[in-house]
Amino acid sequence: MEEFKTIIEPFKIKMVEPIKVSTSDERLSYLQQAHYNPFLLKSDEVMIDFLTDSGTSAMSANQWAGIMVGDESYAGARSWNHMRETVETLSGHGYVLPTHQGRAGERILYGFLGGKGKVFISNTHFDTTRANIEFSGAEAIDIVIEEGKNPREFHPFKGNMDVVKLEALIQEKGAENIGAVILTVTNNSGGGQPVSMENTRQVSAICKKYGVHLFLDCCRVAENAYFIKHREPGFENHTYYEIAQEMFRLTDGSVMSAKKDALVNMGGFITLKDEALANECKNLLIITEGFATYGGLSGRDMEALAIGLKEVFEPDYLHYRIRSTAFLGERLRDMGVPLMWPIGGHAVYIDAKELYDHIPVQEYPGQALVCELYKKGGIRTVEIGSVMFGKYDNEGKLIPAPMELVRLAIPRRVYTQSHIEFVIEVFEKIMQDKASAKGLKIVEEPLFLRHFTSKFEQL
Repeated sequence: MEEFKTIIEPFKIKMVEPIKVSTSDERLSYLQQAHYNPFLLKSDEVMIDFLTDSGTSAMSANQWAGIMVGDESYAGARSWNHMRETVETLSGHGYVLPTHQGRAGERILYGFLGGKGKVFISNTHFDTTRANIEFSGAEAIDIVIEEGKNPREFHPFKGNMDVVKLEALIQEKGAENIGAVILTVTNNSGGGQPVSMENTRQVSAICKKYGVHLFLDCCRVAENAYFIKHREPGFENHTYYEIAQEMFRLTDGSVMSAKKDALVNMGGFITLKDEALANECKNLLIITEGFATYGGLSGRDMEALAIGLKEVFEPDYLHYRIRSTAFLGERLRDMGVPLMWPIGGHAVYIDAKELYDHIPVQEYPGQALVCELYKKGGIRTVEIGSVMFGKYDNEGKLIPAPMELVRLAIPRRVYTQSHIEFVIEVFEKIMQDKASAKGLKIVEEPLFLRHFTSKFEQL
């Protein structure tokens, strides 16, 4: 594609949704009522919503047209066949199970393979993946490469798994105790960083050597394919779709939250090669989600998913998606905002630990930045640090996460260039006032996934 300085959206706007413009006093009041947790804000209180890119995409005209022809038959619907054929062609896996979203697939697959004494290994488990694994009684271990833990260091594939540690862990724990190895593409909790095809091949070879399941958390597989094509030698002449197909074929199955790279507001699936495992998962699916040909999804959802899973690989779309995200990150970096470098595909990750170096980790500098972004500009973001992944030792002292990041997850096909310019302007205010930012303490929290519902007080 010919390069211009201006990144244009490769679509026209056909319908608009109003944004309520709030004042700083209103936002402070809203934040206090939400106990300094943006998850507890009402959407009408948010101006720019970067909380997540999951389920927040704008669907295309073709997807909306597909909604109208969705077949709502309980069993064997045309829309299910469309979805199944689309997923099978992409993955090359013979068994496809629909689920209402990704965490339902995680609960079914990892719940079945997990349990006390089992170990799951990933480049970095995301929050719901880890929660479903730990809820089963199993252990979740992250082994991203060392470069992936250093926000400032450049590496083209910072999401890669450390293959030396992988083999050592399998030998230490025993192959029979490994529930699965999970490769997350892109590596969301590690800054949205991509995984190379070479790393996938190495991980696959080790798993085959020891007879261990390898699954792909493929919710951003199209964005990962973009980085492989443009950064990894040997893939320059492959299409994004072909690259994704090759990555799938190196694994034993996958779990997808289709609310990301299938451009839908609800949906997901499990794919598997093994018939016996697929039958076990199908039984759990029918008990907890729905019959095997809808799995908790309406026919219209499955129709839109099948269409979106093709649209996401269109070159113009992917170029716009990756470059527009990079534009925001590059502008912030130019003004001195410390962030995860290079910029990932779906989000910009701010290094709150460095930005607010006066706030100790036990006072959650990431959550402090989340609150400041909302107060100053009505921007809702999420902390990916010691609120989300911190644990406590036997004495109740915080064991912090490896990094204190704040994720600006950009919904697909939703915001325009002027919205992004506004976000940049808010960060100018953040940088001017950074010394006055205050830490927080948790005053109420649940046992799992505490970042969703915890309540905070400002210190």
